[in-house]
Amino acid sequence: MTGGPTAQGVDAANLQHWFEEHVGVAGTLAFEQIVGGRSNLTFTVSDEAGGRWVLRRPPLGHVLATAHDMAREHRIISALADSGVPVPGIIGLCGDEAVNGAPFYVMEFIEGMVVRTFEDASALDPALLGRMGKSLVGVLARLHDLDVDAVGLGDFARREGYIERQLKRWRAQFEQSATRDIPQVLEVHERLATRVPEQQGVGIVHGDYRLDNCMMRSDGGVAAVLDWELCTLGDVLSDLAAMIAYGDQRAAGAVPLNTSAEGYPPAEEVCGLYASRSERDLAHLDFYLAFAHWRTACIVEGVYARYEAGVMGDADPELTQLFGDRVLALADLAAECAGRLP
Repeated sequence: MTGGPTAQGVDAANLQHWFEEHVGVAGTLAFEQIVGGRSNLTFTVSDEAGGRWVLRRPPLGHVLATAHDMAREHRIISALADSGVPVPGIIGLCGDEAVNGAPFYVMEFIEGMVVRTFEDASALDPALLGRMGKSLVGVLARLHDLDVDAVGLGDFARREGYIERQLKRWRAQFEQSATRDIPQVLEVHERLATRVPEQQGVGIVHGDYRLDNCMMRSDGGVAAVLDWELCTLGDVLSDLAAMIAYGDQRAAGAVPLNTSAEGYPPAEEVCGLYASRSERDLAHLDFYLAFAHWRTACIVEGVYARYEAGVMGDADPELTQLFGDRVLALADLAAECAGRLP
């Protein structure tokens, strides 16, 4: 095989050969990038007979291969195939970079919708959006209830100390990237570091679980959970808190969130639904909410610093300011939640 990936990350000729050998296709393949993802690249692949698949590969020019490990994602989705957590069926994994410039895997195409924006959510019947929210919570509780050994992921990652490791990692990241004084971030870190709840067993942490990272059915059910690149083992209540924190409009400013549309369950209902489906104690949820807001503040500050330094190209000053203001809002929310801790 010769050649390399195009600017869009697809070597059509090489992939045509790979699909013919490993999948079986009719005629010439067409590739279309699925927009919306912020890291790994995802493409719809279709043949002349109407067959469709999804190909996922790392971003172009990425530096940290471990952050975009295709074999890792492939293993997770394969392990969940018969778990009751809806995931796409896996077709194959290719680790030979000569084929497409980077490892990739192929999975089945799932029919459904991604409710990505407030406009997408508002266009739905509120009752349907409500069913979607409830289904999301039910699937998350099911994921967290899985026996990691029984599904073959017992050795996937370290089992204990998840929150402690995250606190250490993101504090270091914040200190390396911050270009301004935001004392609340370090103050919240100190408060959280001395109050980490005991981890209630070990479960599968999705790492980025939310409405727009799932494919939804027309009846409101979850057709497939997507974007497993941050998945690990650890304290699953971080997932629940992150799902709630993502939907907090106060951190988004003037940009309305998909979960702010009429019909989507409010935070209190999400907690109640999860509690009714899980045996885990939610008494320390304020800790996890503080952690979720704090972690996102650290991440977004890194983005803001890169925009401020001009390394993201000709950035819109208003966009740069939006990132900067969001960090401050997230730090305030983290401090508010942390302030309720004993």
